[in-house]
Amino acid sequence: MTALSPGTIAPNFSLPSTPDQRVSLADFRGHPVVLVFYPADWSPVCGDQLALYNELLGEFAKYDAVVLGISVDGAWCHLAFASNRKSRIPLLSDFEPKGAVARKYGAYREQEGVSERALFVIDKDGYVRWSYVSPIGINPGADGILKALEDLATEKTKQKNSEAPSQPRQAVQQ
Repeated sequence: MTALSPGTIAPNFSLPSTPDQRVSLADFRGHPVVLVFYPADWSPVCGDQLALYNELLGEFAKYDAVVLGISVDGAWCHLAFASNRKSRIPLLSDFEPKGAVARKYGAYREQEGVSERALFVIDKDGYVRWSYVSPIGINPGADGILKALEDLATEKTKQKNSEAPSQPRQAVQQ
């Protein structure tokens, strides 16, 4: 299975964030979104990876980006994990049908029945702009995400500058 490539429209989804609330990708249209697929809440690498992103939420906010974690764990498991780790990242449950969203993104490990350790940066218009699948036992860190968000911000600035009306030059009186 191959992860979605940059330039692909990100598949929309609606997943439980708590037992009685759902979050959709479309809820964040107009903002960059970082999707963090990870194998399991309580695994050591996943815990470290999510703790890093939780610590960097202020950096992601500088780019107006929203971070969403997605695994096949149930909503109750996510709540316990987030509470234990004091995480402010919404954790979404791709539990039933198991891994359906991860499959849409090419980020599901069929044999193990878990998500890949995969990252996607989605732009404000809903296109995948960057993706990376890390080896399952390695924390991918945040450098790639931050670089992708910086690139998006640079593009946005360039677009604004090219769309700005040119100012007429005033004649200089002598």
